[in-house]
Amino acid sequence: MERVNETKTALVTGANKGIGFAIARGLGAIGFTLAVGARDEGRREEAVGKLRAGGADAFGVALDVTSDASVAGAAEAIERTAGRLDVLVNNAGIAGRTDGGAQDPATLDLDVLRTVLDTNVFGVVRVTNAMLPLLRRADSPRIVNMSSNMGSLELRTGPVLAAYAPSKSLLNSITVQYARGFEGTNVIVNAACPGYVATDFTGFAAPRTPEQGAAIAIRLATLPDDGPRGGFFDDAGTVPW
Repeated sequence: MERVNETKTALVTGANKGIGFAIARGLGAIGFTLAVGARDEGRREEAVGKLRAGGADAFGVALDVTSDASVAGAAEAIERTAGRLDVLVNNAGIAGRTDGGAQDPATLDLDVLRTVLDTNVFGVVRVTNAMLPLLRRADSPRIVNMSSNMGSLELRTGPVLAAYAPSKSLLNSITVQYARGFEGTNVIVNAACPGYVATDFTGFAAPRTPEQGAAIAIRLATLPDDGPRGGFFDDAGTVPW
């Protein structure tokens, strides 16, 4: 992939580890300045240090996607540092606890459902809308929402997780609504499925590396101006959902 011709800035949420860190590193390798969004200060600064050691231009952004105040502060920090935002990757997500049948549909814990939705869906809306003024300053703004084929109503993959899977179904649907709302503008938004990746999210018991999982996000983050809008993609192409 070609390096970007001018300095562009990308915010990756949950970028301190796993797929998020791999996405940040991949975008840094092609010339993006990286805004590393993460809640934990120690892990955030460690990630920034690793990215800089690898030759990337990176800075940390304190970001809790469940907090209006934190998200507003992150937008202000990016405006001060970069002045605009070219790419937003909404990667932060949680699986939610599963003990005691918490995600069995027959015994679904509504508090677990609310918690998962607050990060995986409301958090995406919260961050996206806060960053839109900065994205609109870019020539070719791109938004990538990290989803999962577990949210596919057709594929029905993975274990039964009645909070996590529907959160990704809703995320896909909201992605489409954003794409429709951005019709006729230069803002392109899509959803990405990284596949089954070995991270602490999966207990590292998965066949794909974070770098493999990050590839589709990087591709969607660097789409040409005539690229697809409101789609759901993995390495093989469009994911049925």
